[in-house]
Order: sequence, then C-alpha cells, then structure tokens
Amino acid sequence: MMNKPPSSDHPDFATEELRSPLPLQRKCWELLAVRKQKIKEKITLTEQIQFTEQYVAISGQVTEALETLSGQLFEQELQLIQEKLTIALQEVLEQPLKLIANAEWKHNSASVEFQIEREGNREDIMRGQGGSVANVLSVGLRMFALMTLDEKEHRRVLVLDEQDCWLRPDLVPRLVKIIHEAGQALGFQIIMISHHDSSMFERYADCIYQFSPSKEGVQVQKIDTDWQDHNTTPYER
Repeated sequence: MMNKPPSSDHPDFATEELRSPLPLQRKCWELLAVRKQKIKEKITLTEQIQFTEQYVAISGQVTEALETLSGQLFEQELQLIQEKLTIALQEVLEQPLKLIANAEWKHNSASVEFQIEREGNREDIMRGQGGSVANVLSVGLRMFALMTLDEKEHRRVLVLDEQDCWLRPDLVPRLVKIIHEAGQALGFQIIMISHHDSSMFERYADCIYQFSPSKEGVQVQKIDTDWQDHNTTPYER
C-alpha cells in the first residue's frame, strides 16, 4: 500500500515545505532585503531628525540675526533718504532745513516719523511752511517707494498731481529741476499736472500739453519745450 503525499491543505504540508531548503532560503533572502531597506529608511529618518533638531536649536538665533540685518539695511536706506531729501529741501526752498527720520520697530515692522530741523530746532512738517515742505518730501518718498518695486512687474511711472500747489511761483522751477534730474537718474517717467504757467516747465520737460475748457469740451495745446522758442501748436481733442 502506497502513501499519498500530503495536499496543500493538509496540516503536514507547511512542515514539509519548511523542511525543504530552497523555499526557506528564498524567505531568508526576502527578509534580508526587507531588513536592508528598513535600515536605509532608519538612517534617512535619523538624519532628518538630527537636521530638524539642529534647525530648531538655532532658529531663534537665525531669526534674531535676520531681524538685526534687516534693521541695519533699513537704517542705511533711511539715512540715504534723509541726506537726499535734505538737499532737495534746501535747493528748492532756499532755507536751512534738515530732514530728521525717527524709526521705531514694533512686531517686526518699522514705523517712521519725519520732522524737519531748522538751526537745531525741530518743527512739524505740516506746520509753518504752508505745505511746501510736504510737497517736496512727498515727491522724494514716492520715488524711493517706487525704487523698491520689481521693474519686471511695475513700470517706473510717477504721476504728480498739483505737487507744486503750495510753492511760491518763483520756487516752482527749482522743484521741476530736482524732479527732472531725479527722474533721469532713476530711469523714471514722470507726468506733472500743474496750474502754474507752462514757462516754468519748458526748460526741463520733454513734452508739455496745456488743457483749456472750450465749447467743444477741452482744448489741448502742445507747447514747444525749447525754452528759447515759446510757439504753440493748437489742436482739438
């Protein structure tokens, strides 16, 4: 009588399989491969944990260093603004004025208070000058603000609407000269709107248009910018 080999669902089948060297060897190889993979994953995770712990340990110092650097750069820019706008005030207004900028840091942001100094005495910008100081400073600050924008996304165009309204007529050409020179140096296109006589702009403007009300709407005259020739060419729009 011959004995039949156990079927796959027979309880002795698993024991018989383990007794065979080849299946057992294959399982060992598989387990070794899994072990190597887990060791690699452990090493990677350990390195990531160490890097994270190091970052957390110095994050406070890095933040403090960045804040200090930002403050130093801001102070340098503020110093430059003070120097340039002080020159502009003195050239336009012909007065011994000096711009003073006081910066205060709160919650990682800066607030700046501007004052003017006359012979050692501090003055409020909006008082005692009829707005002329604010006129000059406004132009300079807007130019500095435009300089911080990305030229690829923002075209450097500055529109000044009645920026000379508080200036005496004889001081207007001085302001126009400063704006003209700053615009050329910074690569700005500047459009000035003014109620003053066009002759005050002819020496520095590339193009002048005079707008006048008419029965048809608005009459526009293009004025020759050659300061030696004041002929105009009228046309209707």
